[in-house]
Amino acid sequence: MPAMTIFSAPKPFTDPHIDLIQRNAIQSWQRAGDDVEILLIGEEDGLAEVAEEYGVRHLPNVEKNEHGTPLVSSIFQLAREASDNELLVYVNADIILFPAFEETVQKMAKQVNRFLAVGRRMELEIRHELDFTPGWAESLKTETQSRGYLQRSVAIDYFIFPRNIFLQIPPFAIGRAGWDNWMIYHARQEKWLVIDLSPSVMVVHQNHNYGHLPENQIYHGLEESHANITLGGGPQNVYSIIDANRECRDGRVRRPRWSLIRLLRGVERLLIPQKTEGKRWYLSRRVRKIRVNLEKQQL
Repeated sequence: MPAMTIFSAPKPFTDPHIDLIQRNAIQSWQRAGDDVEILLIGEEDGLAEVAEEYGVRHLPNVEKNEHGTPLVSSIFQLAREASDNELLVYVNADIILFPAFEETVQKMAKQVNRFLAVGRRMELEIRHELDFTPGWAESLKTETQSRGYLQRSVAIDYFIFPRNIFLQIPPFAIGRAGWDNWMIYHARQEKWLVIDLSPSVMVVHQNHNYGHLPENQIYHGLEESHANITLGGGPQNVYSIIDANRECRDGRVRRPRWSLIRLLRGVERLLIPQKTEGKRWYLSRRVRKIRVNLEKQQL
């Protein structure tokens, strides 16, 4: 029986480039370890056919909001009900995983109990089908180091956690802002460890446009994104990978190294009020601006 379940809610496969990068991603997950189960969730165009083509399980009947967008709560519930594995991994459908992924995650998971593991991504423009013949991983890593770049800590593309947590999730809209930030916030509030896997795991985000969204605009300004942030408790609960209180480095889970960026983020968290107005809000935004500029300088 597989020891890890990777699940995702892909976009429709109607756009040729989205189709290409999602197929690349799914095939990479199939090579992420020897004991990996894959679940594709939703009813998007082409999804059932792709699942059958690659021999992975397809779970339809996902609940949606009034806009027809699948709900994160339903996606996670369907995955939990369909799998007996202790470790669950939600990953966005444009993310490439490498063969050592499962092994690294299993080593990490043996050191902790209740936890949420996340990590930063590398950005890479990919316009071709990946050739998954021997040596593909080393070749792609080399290409990524040459042409790609590390994204900031606000981009959160995968979540690893034991199946007995995150049993209650608000009805967030998938693919919109806010819900991923709440995951980290909620884990910190529950006193679970939030582990930054970035020092140990490389993942590659295949760049794409946002033609699948209303008016082709990026998701941050959408009504559903604002609704997600409200469901999550407001902007003060918008956490990112920089809010992790552990990191996995050289196979060990330990406290993250001290940095000025982490210190500034701690001050920022203390300052953020519930309402986006007033002196505290202004001060928190000033601290955030300094922190973000420092983070950009390190990329």
